Amino acid sequence: MDKQSKILDKFDLIIFFATLLLMVIGLIAIYSATNNHPTAAGNFHKQLYSAVLSIIVLFIVYIIPHKTFKFIAIPTYIFSILLLISVLFFGKTVYGAKSWIDLGPIGFQPSEIAKIGFILFLAHFLTRQRKNPNNLKDFLLIVLYSIIPIGLILLQPDMGTVIVYGIIVSAVLFWSGVDLFWFFLLLSPIVVVFASLFGVAAFVLAMLVVFTLLIYFKRNIFVNASIVVMNMAAAYLFDYGMKFLKPHQQKRIETFVNPLADPLGAGYNILQTKVAIGSGGFWGKGFLHGNQTQLRFIPEQWTDFIYCVIGEEFGFLGSVLVIALFLIIFYRLIYIATHTKNKFGSLVVIGVLTLLFTHFAINIGMNLGIAPVIGLPLPFLSYGGSSLLVNSILIGLALNFYKNRREHT
Repeated sequence: MDKQSKILDKFDLIIFFATLLLMVIGLIAIYSATNNHPTAAGNFHKQLYSAVLSIIVLFIVYIIPHKTFKFIAIPTYIFSILLLISVLFFGKTVYGAKSWIDLGPIGFQPSEIAKIGFILFLAHFLTRQRKNPNNLKDFLLIVLYSIIPIGLILLQPDMGTVIVYGIIVSAVLFWSGVDLFWFFLLLSPIVVVFASLFGVAAFVLAMLVVFTLLIYFKRNIFVNASIVVMNMAAAYLFDYGMKFLKPHQQKRIETFVNPLADPLGAGYNILQTKVAIGSGGFWGKGFLHGNQTQLRFIPEQWTDFIYCVIGEEFGFLGSVLVIALFLIIFYRLIYIATHTKNKFGSLVVIGVLTLLFTHFAINIGMNLGIAPVIGLPLPFLSYGGSSLLVNSILIGLALNFYKNRREHT
């Protein structure tokens, strides 16, 4: 094997360069979105420094012995819980959520950092001896350990991040070989609640799907009746719980169902992002020439709505390039997960894949008006140092397990 082949065998250049290119595109879009902005003009340089630091940390994570990550899984999880508790007492409130810890010139989101510990702990728990996700006790334990950080994030409250954590748990459990019935038990209330947002007809259709799947799983009548009641109760409790949400959170849900209900209020961002992306055409209006971007029709578009900047100024080609780069990363992560002989490493990579894909799908959906606006940044592109650093660490973990994919332990 020649030198070049050895490098390719130890380091996934495809993931690395796709990630690097996304960072570059993000920097270009952030520069355009904050160019001559009265308060955000310095965000480009902050993101540039964060990108350099993130790449350095990515390589540090890559060279750490892979067995170290299993060793630090529990301490990292405990540290994550402590961070999530501390933000409730010492956190800074931003957009109605107490989710930031401000340390002078540096601020970070504990819920972002906790994602690393959460994924490592899930993988560690599910690969411990005598742990079986199909055993009721072990299944309930993993749900309990997951509810602790999810509950703390709910208290902030940060519904977008809660959704991400919930999807990560589901995906890691699925990959670990959990019985599809347990998987159905976890997801069916979420689907029913989501369907109930769109009216009685959608709710009835979702319940019919639940009935059909119950027939398929062939459980006893008591179990089936309990699941039906649980799903109906979930829809009712969600509708009841809506009254306790803050007004801006209620508006976000209402706007998702019908963006035209409040075109100058909660629906404003969604309508403007559609205009921006649609006006970009095939080639785009050109760098620093987007009307929606330069005239700042969308508030703080360098964060959650960075994709509309790309769509307006770089058109269909730029938008598709971003999606293609993400799909390349997802494909390579699936390859690593399926070829890693170490089960712990495989589960960690699935956790990384799920986190990045969830952010990608919801953020792009937000920008296109087909997903609710829940404040999830687009990985590697949206402005935010802690998010960029965490995502880079996760890519470093995936590259590390790619390097050691033939190791069984």
